[in-house]
Amino acid sequence: MNFTVDGRQAFAYAAAHAIDPAKSTVVFAHGAGLDHSVFGLQSRYFGYHGRNVLALDFPAHGRSDGPPLPTVAEMADWMLGLLDAAKLEQASVVGHSMGSLVALECAARHPARIGRIALLGTAYPMKVGAAFMDAARRNDHAAYDMETIWGHAPQSALGANPNPGMWMHGESLARLERLAPGVLFNDLKACHEYADGEAAAAKLRCAVLFVLGRRDQMTPAKAGAVFAKTVPNARLVQLEASGHSLMTEAPDAVLDALIEFFA
Repeated sequence: MNFTVDGRQAFAYAAAHAIDPAKSTVVFAHGAGLDHSVFGLQSRYFGYHGRNVLALDFPAHGRSDGPPLPTVAEMADWMLGLLDAAKLEQASVVGHSMGSLVALECAARHPARIGRIALLGTAYPMKVGAAFMDAARRNDHAAYDMETIWGHAPQSALGANPNPGMWMHGESLARLERLAPGVLFNDLKACHEYADGEAAAAKLRCAVLFVLGRRDQMTPAKAGAVFAKTVPNARLVQLEASGHSLMTEAPDAVLDALIEFFA
């Protein structure tokens, strides 16, 4: 479904359903260099079980026009603009990695508009290693390799996808290779420089769910669990076998956690 936000086309997957203002809404916000498709199972489920779904593409990702937004705060305000374009007064947000910071910031900045937030594969601060940042700055393919390898638990490299015939690493690389130059660096820099997590957490008035992968090499579960202790009204779910790409590595477990949280 296409919208216009700040004068540019913005895309969000809506599970082939028209937006119904009478229904509750779940927004899905992707991580650095990714797009709406990473939430394939989870967004489709909620869209076919009585809710509005908007699995968005941030500017310059997927089907949304660029340029990319350079800060988490600007992404949070843009996401609110998407709700306005969809004529929705309130929504809950599921955010992964970079998208989890956006969900956190949006809920803190606009508490009357955000019902609940689920933070997947998150930690604060979300610092990015120098080698990864440098490769992304140079648009070196090695940055895509780093995100793909570090973004999955070791067992995910071959034959671990629960969908027969699908290769997790290949799927991740295909998304990243579609990016325009500079977009991945923009996203990593936004995560690395985001410094308002503690202040945002202190402002939260909504229920919060943390879903963390115990084998996450990018936002380690230990760091995420420490952050969760600082967040009021937070629940914590840890998935033993999953790495950073929880929605594809442990799709059913993530969905079960979200169903219970939004029940």
